[in-house]
Amino acid sequence: MNQEYDYLFKLLLIGDSGVGKSCLLLRFSDDSYLESYISTIGVDFKIRTVEQDGKTIKLQIWDTAGQERFRTITSSYYRGAHGIIVVYDVTDQESFNNVKQWLNEIDRYASENVNKLLVGNKCDLTDKKVVSYETGKVKLTFIPRCIVAIITVF
Repeated sequence: MNQEYDYLFKLLLIGDSGVGKSCLLLRFSDDSYLESYISTIGVDFKIRTVEQDGKTIKLQIWDTAGQERFRTITSSYYRGAHGIIVVYDVTDQESFNNVKQWLNEIDRYASENVNKLLVGNKCDLTDKKVVSYETGKVKLTFIPRCIVAIITVF
């Protein structure tokens, strides 16, 4: 069988509306960044292929809408995900507080052994930062199979 890749991984971006999920996806997949904010409606996805240790890995990354009204639509996208990236905005305490709700969504809809990544976004806005790296790291002690990253995409 002739494939274009050795591995295919489905990743899901979740988090409150406006935390920067779409910006993260655009930067990673297309190496681009848009200042303007357009809310995702339902879901969007991008594909990026990477090489690692001589293997071709195809990443299928799904960007979900953060608004409550789309939750019933996006819940079906949890199935089959190998990894789920929970994104919060370090300048928005409420988005960090809502991480627990997003983790509950993962428990409800995703497979038991799904890998999780907690990402604090917009850390370049240091004068507006309200959630520290240390605070984000403390949250991890309660999340099995999870790692944390505080990142800036620009």
